[in-house]
Amino acid sequence: MTIHKEGYTSIAIVVLVIFVANALVHYFASDNTFLVWTVYVLSFLLFVTVLQFFRSPTRRVVTDGNTILCPADGKVVVIEETEETEYFRDKRIQVSIFMSPINVHINRNPVSGKVTFFRYHPGKYLVAWHPKSSTLNERTSIAVRTEAGKEVLFRQIAGAMARRIVWYVQEGIAVEQGKEFGFIKFGSRVDVFLPLGTKIDVKIGDRVSGGLTTLGRFD
Repeated sequence: MTIHKEGYTSIAIVVLVIFVANALVHYFASDNTFLVWTVYVLSFLLFVTVLQFFRSPTRRVVTDGNTILCPADGKVVVIEETEETEYFRDKRIQVSIFMSPINVHINRNPVSGKVTFFRYHPGKYLVAWHPKSSTLNERTSIAVRTEAGKEVLFRQIAGAMARRIVWYVQEGIAVEQGKEFGFIKFGSRVDVFLPLGTKIDVKIGDRVSGGLTTLGRFD
């Protein structure tokens, strides 16, 4: 397992903060053993937390043109038929995955195909499970059409802690199922909008893994 490139700057900042904090404690309170060790422990916990957040585990993705892979690690919080109003403007099956700060935050393409739509929207930072977060929060919307003509839209949504959405796609390019399309820092959510009739293979409350768990299968 390695550290994701999006974490380099954040980790460097954390290391600098830890170094300064420990130096100040040693300079001003070296005789206070309890305080010194408290700072040591808190520094260690902070470093480990940030380090694990940006971990990038190696995964063996099995591609299949008839399946939709999970785009993110986390927990399934929504499965419902809904109106997708930004691109499709019709009824779709929405599956939403909530990513807590302890999850891997790499986002992966659920299908292979051509990017037919991309939009970035600046916005608010409501908690990721808020019903209006998918339309009010900072977010991206990406639609991909498969070789079979099936079209899937997936949306990165920033949460209350997430302050930066990163994406690596644009309209017109070809993407491969299971490969990275983006990253969201510190807690967030991904919505996937699937054609009606798609067989859903997960249920609410399931823990899922990006690029490994099958969300559903095309009819």
